[in-house]
Parts: sequence; C-alpha cells; structure tokens
Amino acid sequence: MAMEGRFHFYEGYSMKEVTFPIRVMYELGIQTLFVSNASGGMNPGFKIGDLMVINDHINFFPEHPLNGPNFPTGPRFPDMHEPYDSELIALADNIAKEKNIRLMHGVYVGVQGPTFETPAEYRMYHKLGGDAVGMSTVPEVIVARHCGIKVFGISVITDLGGFEVPVKVSHEEVQEAANNAQPFMTEIMREMIRRS
Repeated sequence: MAMEGRFHFYEGYSMKEVTFPIRVMYELGIQTLFVSNASGGMNPGFKIGDLMVINDHINFFPEHPLNGPNFPTGPRFPDMHEPYDSELIALADNIAKEKNIRLMHGVYVGVQGPTFETPAEYRMYHKLGGDAVGMSTVPEVIVARHCGIKVFGISVITDLGGFEVPVKVSHEEVQEAANNAQPFMTEIMREMIRRS
C-alpha cells in the first residue's frame, strides 16, 4: 500500500486526522511502514540532496497523536526506545553500500511549521541533538509504533540552515532537491522491500 502525499498538522488537520491513514493501514494488516520526508539539514556534514536515514526523532509538535482515550492497538504508555527499526536500518546501509549511494544517519526533529526555521531555531535544534528538521513524520511514526508496526524512515536534505551565513530557502528549491534525490531513495526502498 502506498500513499500519495500525507496530511500535515500545519494544514489545519488534527493529529487524529494526520495519523488516520496509519490506523487504516494497521486494520489492513500492514506490518512495516516506510516513511520519507523533505527536511532542512543542520548537521555540518550534510549536503543538499543527501539522504538521511532516521535513527531517532525529537517531537516538537504542540499536540500528541496519542492524546485522548487509548486505542486498543497498543499500551497507554508505549515504549519508544527504538522508533526506527535497527534491522531495517542495517539493511538500508548494506544496499546503499552495494549501490554506492551516499547515505547519512541522524536525528529528525518534528515541528509544526509552516514557516521554515530561523537561523537561531536551526542552531537550537542542532544543539538539542537534531540533524534535520521537518514538519511531518513524527506523528505517523508514533502511531505506527503504538500499533506494533516496524518503521523505516528517510529524509531528503533539501536545504541547510543554522550555519554562519544564513541561507534563503524557497518551496520550489526544496521540491527540486527532493526530486533530484528521489531516484536514489526509491532504489534503496525498492531493494529493501524485495529483500524483506
């Protein structure tokens, strides 16, 4: 099952609406979820167009997707020690090495948006342990893990921020960088699915 796009919290949807597709996937028997996003890189080792495997995340959304009555798909207080599956990450690393695809790793910071980050915000998120920041993914991953679904996540680094010289960014530039990196991401994911 594949989704074309997603619902974003900044568009005015509630967290229940943002994560509803994951609930549907669970009911359909999905056992593994692949998530991707475009994000701003804060790690000095990153370049625009890099692919970053998400090792972990920091949730800065103002509303939690599990607020309210507990769904019976998981416990009231779900464990999040491994939100992104280590075996899937290792598989992606092996495939990228075989195919000579540059693959970075890092922590994704999920924020509300819809503004891109200020230089000070980029620096703050990086000091808190983040390597990339974006406006999606974290709510869906939390709900997937609550449902017992394994998750693999990857970010396309579409812009850079928080460095000495501020870099202006536009939505069009973000889309162009994402489009250029997409074939490499698709190749890794397709091969992961084939080998799983």
